[in-house]
Parts: sequence; C-alpha cells; structure tokens
Amino acid sequence: MSVLIVGNITDDVYINLDSRLEHLETDKNNVKWLDLAFNASEHHYFNHDNSLGGAAISLEVLQKLGVPTSISNSKLNFNENTNSSADITLAHRYILINDDAVTYFAPSKFKDTIFTPPTETIDYLYIDRSATLDYSTAEAIKSYIETNPDTGLILYLQHLENPYLNSLLPEASLVFCEKLSEIKTAPEYSSSPLKDLDPEIIIDIAETHLAYQGIKEKISVHNIDMFTHLSTYSIASATVLGCFILGYSVEESLAFARINLEHSSLDSTLSLEQLKSHFESHTSTDNLNLIATSLVLKPKGILAADESGGSIHKKFEQLNIPDTFENRRDYRNIFFTTKDLEKYVNGVILFDETARQTTDDGQNFVQYLTDRRIIPGIKVDQGLEKFGDSAPQNAPEDAKVHPDETWTKGLDGLDSRLREYYDMGLRFAKWRAAFEIRLDKDGNILTPTDSAIEINCDILADYAHECQKAGLVPIVEPEVVYDGYYTVDQNSSTTAKILDCLFQKLSDKNVDLPACILKVNMALAGKRYETQSTPEEVGEQTAKVLKDHVPAELAGVVFLSGGQTVEQATDNLAAVTKNGPFPWPVTFSFARALQDPALYAWAGDNNNTDAAREAFLARLIANTNALKS
Repeated sequence: MSVLIVGNITDDVYINLDSRLEHLETDKNNVKWLDLAFNASEHHYFNHDNSLGGAAISLEVLQKLGVPTSISNSKLNFNENTNSSADITLAHRYILINDDAVTYFAPSKFKDTIFTPPTETIDYLYIDRSATLDYSTAEAIKSYIETNPDTGLILYLQHLENPYLNSLLPEASLVFCEKLSEIKTAPEYSSSPLKDLDPEIIIDIAETHLAYQGIKEKISVHNIDMFTHLSTYSIASATVLGCFILGYSVEESLAFARINLEHSSLDSTLSLEQLKSHFESHTSTDNLNLIATSLVLKPKGILAADESGGSIHKKFEQLNIPDTFENRRDYRNIFFTTKDLEKYVNGVILFDETARQTTDDGQNFVQYLTDRRIIPGIKVDQGLEKFGDSAPQNAPEDAKVHPDETWTKGLDGLDSRLREYYDMGLRFAKWRAAFEIRLDKDGNILTPTDSAIEINCDILADYAHECQKAGLVPIVEPEVVYDGYYTVDQNSSTTAKILDCLFQKLSDKNVDLPACILKVNMALAGKRYETQSTPEEVGEQTAKVLKDHVPAELAGVVFLSGGQTVEQATDNLAAVTKNGPFPWPVTFSFARALQDPALYAWAGDNNNTDAAREAFLARLIANTNALKS
C-alpha cells in the first residue's frame, strides 16, 4: 500500500528565549509581546537545529510505520537518511519559546501547494494539513481521482473556509476533521459537502481527543516537546492513517497516535516497533496483575505518604514547624531512607510534590524507592468539594444529596497526568472518596445519601478505568469517616452499601479486579460515639462486611487508619486478621498510624532524624506483626 502526500514542507526555526520578563511587554488585554529590539548580548537565546515541519512530519511518520510514502514534487526521504531539502522551496516559520509558551512567526500566506499527478499507481492520495489548495490544484486532484478510481482520497480538514478543499470532500474515502464540534457550528457548515458525508468516514481530531466510530482516545497536543500545532496534528493524523493501512483496529490506531504524540521529539517520531512496545507495556494485564499482587504481599503493607499541601500544613502547624519546601522534603526523607524499609512495605503512596523531590544525595525519591524494591505510587485525586458549592459532571439533575456531602475532584486532565506519572516510574495510584455518617433527630442515617454514594462510586470507577488504561494499578478508597457519631452497626451497613455500589460501577466500567486494590475503613463506631468498639467487635464486623460484599477476584484489601490512635489501628488490624482466612490478601495502608510518632520525635529539627526513624520503624514492626497474629 503506497501513499502520496500533497502538502507544503516548512523549515521550522526554534528560538529559545530565557525567562527574564523585562524583554516582554504586557498589553491592556494581558497579552505578552516580545520587544524585538533586544540586545542579543543581554537577552540570551539559542537556535535549535532547523526542523522540517508540515508535510515532512506526515512523511516521516508514515515511512517509519513502514508504509511506502512520498511527497508530491519532493525527493525528501526519511527511510534512506537522504532528507535533503535542496530540491524544495521551503517556507520558513520562526517559533519563539519562553518557559512553556510557544509563539509563531509564520508567513501571512503559504505558497499554493503544487500537485503533479504520479506516473506510477498509488493506493492513497493524502491531502495533508499543510496543504494550501487553489482552484487549479483542486481540479487536478479531482481529475486524478476520477481517472484512478482505485486510489483512495484522504483529506485533512481544518475549517470550511477553503472552497477548493471543500470541493474534494465528496470524493474522499476518509476525512480528518479538526475540532469537528466547532466546525459544525460554523455558518458555512449548513451548505458544506461535509454535512452530507457518511459519519463513518470522519475522524474527529482535537487538542483533547481523537474519536472515530464511537471510540475516543484522550490526548493532549499542548507544547509536546515544543511542537507546533501543525506538527502535533500531523503526527496524530498520519499515525492513524498508517495504522489503518497496516490493518490495526480503530482502538489500536488511536492509541498508537497518542503514544507517538507523547514520545516523539523534534528530532524523531517513533517507529512501528517502538509504538508496539509502548502500547504493549501500557496495556499488559499480566503486568498490572503482577504489580497489584506485589503490593499486597503479607506481612508487608503500603505506606501512605501522600498528604496534600493542606493536610501537611495542618500537621506542621500543630507543632509550630514552618511549612516550607525544605521541611516537607526533610520530613518525607525520614520515612523513605529508614533502614530496612523494604522489609515492611511493598509500596509507598506519594504526593505530586514528593514524587519530584530527592534524597539528601540528590536521588529522585521515585527511583530511590524502586532501587529498594519498593513500588512507588501516587495520589491522583484533587481533594473534596461540597455538593452545596458545585456538582460533578456525572451528577444527575434530580440527584438528592445533602449540601454538606462531598465528591472528589480530579478527573479533568487525569489521563495526561497518569501518563506523566507512568513515565516518571510510578506504577500505581490512589483516589479517595469520603462519606460522613450523619443521623437525623430520630437516630436514623441521614447521610451518606444514595445519590452521593452512586456519584462518588461512578467517579472512582472512571478513575480506576483510566489508571489501568495508562498502565497503573488503581487503589480505590471509599472511606466512611471515623470522626462522627454513629454505632458500629451503622458503619457496617453504610460500608456494605458503598461497597456494593462501588463494585457494580467497577464492573460497568470494565475495570479488571485482579489488577485493582480496595483501600477501606474498618467497621467501628464513630469517634464521638459514647461506646467505642472493642478490637474483637471491629474484627468480626469488618471481616463480615468484606466477605459478604467484596468480590473474590479482587487483588487485595488494605485498611486505612482514618484517625484512629496509633495503638488502636494496630490492635484492630490484628483483630481483623484473626477473623480470616479471606479470599484476598488483607494488609494495611496507614498514614498517621505509622507517621505520627516520627513526626512528634522529629518536630522540624533534623538533629532528631535518627529518633524519628526509630519511632517510625517501631510502628512498621508492630503492624507487620499484627498481620502475623
């Protein structure tokens, strides 16, 4: 199968400016402008090697996929490393980079694209995103397609403003349509041939997704390796086209396009073998199952060191510890560098800031833990929001919730964050939903409402699905908050109802349970209830709820400490363990119940680091011993 590309090749010159803003002016609309009369000795910059863009990108992608491809009126060839452009009249574009901003200087109008009918038979004629068609070129293409009916015409449509490109739509066998939803709202759409095309031949391509025949792949094309939009859209569309030609499924083709976007650089796009390797590593069920199994191996647990900025601030404030970046790093460093940590924990849940911090000798925490055979994970939810303040997108209009009930934020942009975390070396993630038991004046359960349970469990299932899609094991955490006034029976019934809803939602979203872990509260009376639960009561009630409401195929169950005292959490863990065996491993994923003694021993003074490590180690030993009881 051969492809001939019709389009323009650009010579992209990248100029990377430093970040000093005195050379930038901000107008009344808060738009930054570069003062070009700068002195090069004062404002340093450097040029990247010139990078061929436009149709050259599509050519490179298709050739690296193994599809015989050429550009009309060009001898450019990436297969044989003869990518000389001496025979091409290039249009120059200048791309200025300042921090994460990319600004274009491009010709006000590119030269019209030239099409010379090929002398040999081709299978596909691809009108690239870079093409600028005039009447004569469009007519020449139409004439060629009419006289060569076995050649498929592939079009890339940015907008409906070019009538000559529009005139080719009825001849197309496949159309890449940029920002389809916006195009459909344009005034020209009502009279455009696009309106009459079979939807089955239209691929929607936008900054956030690729979609075709009911399958959507979430993507992000913003400033990937400082690519221009022309380059990123060209990589995406050419990858999909090449994969279709090679016989890959729609789902695989869209995923390959996302992977190519994520991993390409200004120097090179990915080969077919590289795309397949990334795809297989991100979607390997066996690998996810292995990671999930490794996280719940007894008698080890999971350290939850994922306090958000607000949570760690409260901790520090209680002990008058300044909440600085250095103090937060020093605090976390205590736990990760504790001797023999790998003997007591299988994994560590990090916060985003923590995942980017380093040990005393400058080694990244993620790599440091990995080298110690500890699996690093990440908290990916973005905190709680009250229904009284806002509602999530999945909330039905008739949802009956209490305004003080909460839902968990963070689904927006989650897919791109998960892919970044995977590339950073993280291999599992955690998401928390919180449920408070409130009673009415008659002592009946007022909250959580059925609607709040369903909405939060639906969000948890969406998160878990995205995790597995990105190659990370999801830990789903529906927590019945301990700080309340309710009986142990009310906790048990509420936890059971939440678990039933959660596992139904996980099933609905096709989440693979052997590659998923449940983090859950124990069944005990609320912290403010006058009669506190004994360990024996907690063990029996918790074991019964789990055995009756958690599917056997789940990878494992880990408990949160949820505000219990240090000793209480350990005693209750031992009591639950005695009520086994269970169909899945049961272990701990504590935060405060492991960290608080170390925090108080350290108190912000690094002279106390050794004492803090000893206090932390004592809690690790106590809890691993509880699992052996």
